[in-house]
Amino acid sequence: MARKGSNRARGQGAGAGTPTGASAAAQPERSGQGSGDLVVFWTLNDASCDECGAELGRGSLLRLEGGRALCLSCADLDHLHFLPRGDAALTRRAGKHSALRAVVLRFSRSRKRYERQGILVEEQALQRAEEACLTDADARRARQARDAERRTLRDAAYVASFAERIGELFPGCPESERNAIAEHACQVRSGRVGRSAAAKELEAAAVELAVGAHVRHRHTGYDRLLASGIDRGEARLEVAGMVDGVMERWRGPARERVPGRRAKM
Repeated sequence: MARKGSNRARGQGAGAGTPTGASAAAQPERSGQGSGDLVVFWTLNDASCDECGAELGRGSLLRLEGGRALCLSCADLDHLHFLPRGDAALTRRAGKHSALRAVVLRFSRSRKRYERQGILVEEQALQRAEEACLTDADARRARQARDAERRTLRDAAYVASFAERIGELFPGCPESERNAIAEHACQVRSGRVGRSAAAKELEAAAVELAVGAHVRHRHTGYDRLLASGIDRGEARLEVAGMVDGVMERWRGPARERVPGRRAKM
């Protein structure tokens, strides 16, 4: 016979979100066909245990057995730990290592259905799962570090190739300026000319654009003109002669061009 207080939850059923009492027969006791997981319900209303009479407030967990609502102590599940949903890897591992486990369901009034909130697992299973996930996290960090190192080496090789190509096209350009142009133009995620497909093929036109931009900013008064409010197009026209002069000087006397290798990055 049910203890005092159990009738509050009776008859409310799935629609009220508290599967106890008369509605218990309609509620699942297993999490699905072929599954060994027990089912525990997250209450939306006040209820009480049909065995010990303990008051169960909203948000309590209860187990249905033979049409009776039991608190976790009476259901012999109070030694399990609740693992909320959200971390799929942790949930999968904890469930795998736990000999006894239960799925926690809560009724959604808006969707009119029971939804999984997490699982109950043994403490040692949760600890093993957490340790395995920490190991995974360490492995991910190590892999990310290796990937970053490879990207750095790859980008460094590309910058060196870009600087070498500048030297082929502009042998009179000082080495320090070649390196500065290459590093600036090829900066990752900068959107500059060195990140274009043509530049990555070390095409002459793309390399010349990078050299021209460097000369414009470093060897003319272009930036001062912009700062004074002069239109960009007008400022470019004003310094065009100086830019052409520096670039021609860097090209040096006419001679057979060294084609250079085209590196696909």
